[in-house]
Amino acid sequence: MMSAATSGNVIRKYLPVYFVLIGIFLFEVYIAFWHLKTGALVVILLLMALSSATLGLMYFMHLADERRRLFLTLIPATLFVLLMMNMIWLDSVRLLHMRSPAQ
Repeated sequence: MMSAATSGNVIRKYLPVYFVLIGIFLFEVYIAFWHLKTGALVVILLLMALSSATLGLMYFMHLADERRRLFLTLIPATLFVLLMMNMIWLDSVRLLHMRSPAQ
């Protein structure tokens, strides 16, 4: 059972992050109504989504309290997986436009 002191500490830790995430969301909605070029809008919204996802991972999934060694093992593994996925996607696009030898 959580004591009052622990509960207050949790609220003090996570409530500001919650309000920052709400602020990011509201700013994303506000930016969506600006008349920006599509490429610029996509880049801005992706960066804001990345920052909100980082905040969610760090605080609500408790990764902010993990040891540095965990990050040093997760980041190279994640980059390796993304690189391998990129290799597969490029090959699938190539296979999509391949012609058979009979043509």
